Amino acid sequence: MSDFDQIRNDVDAVERKMAGEIDPGVRAVVVAVLVFVLLGSFALPHTGTAKGYDVLVGDDIALGESIALPSRVFVWLAIVFGVGVSMLALSTRRWVLAWIALAGSAVASVAGMLAIWTRQTLEPNVHAGGPGIGLIIGWIAIILLTFHWIRVVWSRTAVQLAAEEQRRKEARDAEHDWRQPK
Repeated sequence: MSDFDQIRNDVDAVERKMAGEIDPGVRAVVVAVLVFVLLGSFALPHTGTAKGYDVLVGDDIALGESIALPSRVFVWLAIVFGVGVSMLALSTRRWVLAWIALAGSAVASVAGMLAIWTRQTLEPNVHAGGPGIGLIIGWIAIILLTFHWIRVVWSRTAVQLAAEEQRRKEARDAEHDWRQPK
């Protein structure tokens, strides 16, 4: 292999690495603040006397408030995707992790809406609190996280897009050359 081929392979490797990365820019600060707000919402009342972390662990306080499945699903999705995967995506800047954070946050947004709805439609014989400030703030934070992850994931730079197109073209040409009889 010549020096030129080695340099070209190195450049191709760097291009592939860059294509798999995100550059959230200033939006990274917004996402980090939203993650912090989401984490803070777990310390606030989720419903009645049950705080978000009570719902997360399913303790006696949460059971006493008749916490339904959508609330449990929401807090778990929020902690896993809104906090965990979002922080991983920000720290590693991997495009795949940003996509996973986006998808999980979107599902958590729907689960949050269902959690609020189930707190507002309790059966008449159940005496439990409605949606608390922690649930509402957490839901708004996860919706905003979803929006910002959409913006980060879809803001591929022109250089990344051109590099991807060039690699596709080279792969097509290499496949075409390979299939041609010599």
